[in-house]
Parts: sequence; structure tokens; C-alpha cells
Amino acid sequence: MACDIANGRAEVCKDAVGGIDAIYFINYGIESGDITYDVTNTDVIDAVTGVTSIYKYELKGNNTMSQVITPSRENGTTVVEQTITAELKKQDITTHKNVKLMAYGRPHVIVKTRNNQYYLCGLNWGMELTTASVENGVALGDFTGYKLTLVGQEKLLANLIDVTSDAALATAFDDATIVTV
Repeated sequence: MACDIANGRAEVCKDAVGGIDAIYFINYGIESGDITYDVTNTDVIDAVTGVTSIYKYELKGNNTMSQVITPSRENGTTVVEQTITAELKKQDITTHKNVKLMAYGRPHVIVKTRNNQYYLCGLNWGMELTTASVENGVALGDFTGYKLTLVGQEKLLANLIDVTSDAALATAFDDATIVTV
């Protein structure tokens, strides 16, 4: 049966850390035919064609990615809700414009964890910017910038991308340009 469990899992070492280092936006439009999966593990992406630009946002602080799997016996469905929260410090006209465009669109989002793993969220249907607040704080030391929440619903957990660096990410995505400013 296709849904039978195939592996166990041993207790792992305590060498992982939490948090994310960066998120990368790709304008919506990746098609299933554009993706090459690992031959032995279809949860891992080897390459994606048709992408020319990847927009990198470096992060530090209160930024998260979570995935909640909701199966329904009554409906015969399983949905994975992928949620990314990001705090972009400071305000500038370029980020103002890009937050507006995120609200209008539904980009694919790559998340780089502090464990140097890359995940592709919103693979089939993109990620929706559900809330964005532009904050100026009250006291001199308060947060000033953008707080974003992006949510996507997919059939599967976010795929790992078989890379360990930005250079390898660009190569895997059809030699795309990673834009940081």
C-alpha cells in the first residue's frame, strides 16, 4: 500500500539549532515539469528550470517557518499549512514597494534554516502574504520595520532542495541570479 510507513528513526544527536537565516522569493510560476527530483527521494529537489531571479532577504531574530499537517478521515484529504513569519528591520522605499507586490502576488518562498537546509514553500500554489504591518515602535529602542506573515496550503511538506550554499542554489535554479539589493 502506498501509504505504509517505510522507515524507523533512531534518536538523533543534539547538534541542530532553531531559526532561519534567510528567505528567498521567486515570482509565482514554477511548473511541475520545471522540477527535477532526487532519483531515490522525491521529497528532495535537485534542480528547477525557468527561474531567472531569486530575491534574497537576510534575517536575524524573530523569524520562523512552521508546517502543520491536517489529515481528515471524513474528507479523505491531507493538507499541509506552511507558515513563514519574518521581521525585516528598518524601512525603505524598495521594501515598501516589494511588500506591496508580495500582497498582490503569491510567490514561491525558499527558506534557509540555521542548519543550512533549504526548503521550497508554496511549490504548487504559492504563498499568500496574509498580514504585513509597517511598524515604527514607541521608544527609541523599539522595532522599526516590516512584520510579515506568509501562508501557503500544499499537498505535501515543503521539499528540501539539495544544496548547501547560495551559489549552489543559484546553479540548481537554472543559474538564476540571487538579488540582495
